[in-house]
Amino acid sequence: MTEKSYRLGDIAKALGAELKGDPEVQITGLATLSAAGPGQISFLANPAYGKYLADTRASAVILSPAAAQDSPTNVLLLDNPYLGYARLSHWFDPAPVPAPGVHASAVVDASARIAESASIGPNAVISADAEIAENVVIGAGSVIGARCRIGRDTVIRPRATLAHDVVVGQRCHILSGAVIGSDGFGFANEKGVWHRIAQLGRVVLGDDVEVGANTTIDRGALDDTVIGDGVKLDNLIQIAHNVHIGEHSAMAAMVGIAGSTRIGRHCVFGGASGVAGHLEIADQVHLTGMTLVTGDIREPGVYSSGTSADTNRQWRKNAVRFRQLDVLARRVKELEKKLEG
Repeated sequence: MTEKSYRLGDIAKALGAELKGDPEVQITGLATLSAAGPGQISFLANPAYGKYLADTRASAVILSPAAAQDSPTNVLLLDNPYLGYARLSHWFDPAPVPAPGVHASAVVDASARIAESASIGPNAVISADAEIAENVVIGAGSVIGARCRIGRDTVIRPRATLAHDVVVGQRCHILSGAVIGSDGFGFANEKGVWHRIAQLGRVVLGDDVEVGANTTIDRGALDDTVIGDGVKLDNLIQIAHNVHIGEHSAMAAMVGIAGSTRIGRHCVFGGASGVAGHLEIADQVHLTGMTLVTGDIREPGVYSSGTSADTNRQWRKNAVRFRQLDVLARRVKELEKKLEG
């Protein structure tokens, strides 16, 4: 692999950063403050890592103006150093860039429409009437169902599956093992016997959506499941049928959203949090890890549920007390009435 090298001055210009130091320094990679060596650039976004700044061997550091005086090396000043790091990380990404074209082992229906600049990997399947736009990458072994539409510059990693009629916007990133457009969990019960309901809706992803590895998004029962622009979904997430997720919301691993729930814009859900079905979640709601939501949330803010870890002995005591809360509450009310009397 050819080593990439960039002038520090060119990096500063591209990031819109103020450079204090030598613009001719060559940067060949990214590293943490403690691990970086000559030729590498690092960043300081979390104050907890400031202790490593004085001794860093990095050739340059991206940091905020407030921390600049503590740096022993060249600095790039940004109000948001983490964003600078995020943008610069793509300059050094070692992932191979697939060549345009359709691999000889891919199975492509004659009615599919594929842009010449798209890349279709080995053993991929492109079904009838699918539309693949410019610069799309379909990884090895992925399946694109009938009548799917995939917007330009979208990357679908190996072994992802899109069922029929899925719509994917531009610049989306779908990781391996993701299943989009699977049937929702819909059954009617008659005398204890479950009867399957056909899922007639679609899944519609907006632009700049990220879907993590092994995440599943179910198609709608009647209406569509809709994932708004800029939504970021981590690995191992379950989105049930008819869910709507508002623009620029983000969810960490193992979140579960039950059917027909509507989630607002700019929400952040911590890992393993869950939301029951048919609920409304306002904009800018932040759920901390393992929070369970069973009712509507109509105001923005941070919400939590459950209890934090404790010694088993203390947890068992608290569990007993929790079961006694109703009795204790009634006794308190009775005492209050006596005191008022």
